[in-house]
Amino acid sequence: MQNKTIFDLLLNKIHSYPIIPRVGVFILTLSFIWLPLAAPVYLTLQNTDENLTTIITMAMLFVAFLILVKLWGKYIYKNNNIFRSYGLVNSRKNVLHLFSGLLISFTITWSLFGLQALFGWVTFSAPKINIIYLVIEGFISAILISFAEELFFRGWLLSELEKDFSPATTTALNGFIFALLHFIKPLDEVIRTIITFPALFVLGFSLVWAKRKHKNLLGICIGFHGGFVWGYYVLNVGEMLTYTDVVPPWITGINQNPIAGLMGLGFLIIFALFNLPKQKQKTTVDN
Repeated sequence: MQNKTIFDLLLNKIHSYPIIPRVGVFILTLSFIWLPLAAPVYLTLQNTDENLTTIITMAMLFVAFLILVKLWGKYIYKNNNIFRSYGLVNSRKNVLHLFSGLLISFTITWSLFGLQALFGWVTFSAPKINIIYLVIEGFISAILISFAEELFFRGWLLSELEKDFSPATTTALNGFIFALLHFIKPLDEVIRTIITFPALFVLGFSLVWAKRKHKNLLGICIGFHGGFVWGYYVLNVGEMLTYTDVVPPWITGINQNPIAGLMGLGFLIIFALFNLPKQKQKTTVDN
């Protein structure tokens, strides 16, 4: 009975912790749930299929995250509808935001390369695999990736940051952490891809702006993020682009990565300005 009382007191105090220990408790708890499940999978499959290993372990991590978020909301914040407070609302407006975001960012991605093609910096060719299969596979991958990342970054993490910081600081921190966590990889790979950090930072805070501009609904973030992933997936996996090397890679993208170049960064800055809230937005979720 005494142990239960101490445990209950601890749960009741976590919500009042500062951001670092509060988030630390969440991440540590998530690790304790996930690692015992993921470790056997990793040790069993790592030498046979590295890609499959990553997919399975990341899927397990996301499922653990969903379960913990539900418990986090119920026991830490006394909120049985925590996903709704993150903007994950089952409403027509949210679905429309998602698909409009997909269309807009897909178009932006293709427009980036279309403009480069007009300048003679890249050329287009027919996809190497069936276009219908490519589009469907790319769409599914984009939705799954963007749903997971947006629920984490513009859902849970944004909510936690907003409890301690002003809107401007929250926006900057969310974008910075979004970019930073994309570099959890071997050091040589971090060095090779560090040039993408500014673009990831811009994308991160612009998605916060997009959410606020759309009355705190998460669908627009999933749509925008997914459209960028989808648009580039079709072009890249289909091997539809050939760089002519007419201009230096720092313009078109170092290592043929569009967000590692001036053109890609410029398009993302324009995208960010497009999402800049024109007036103070209410922070409650709108149906």
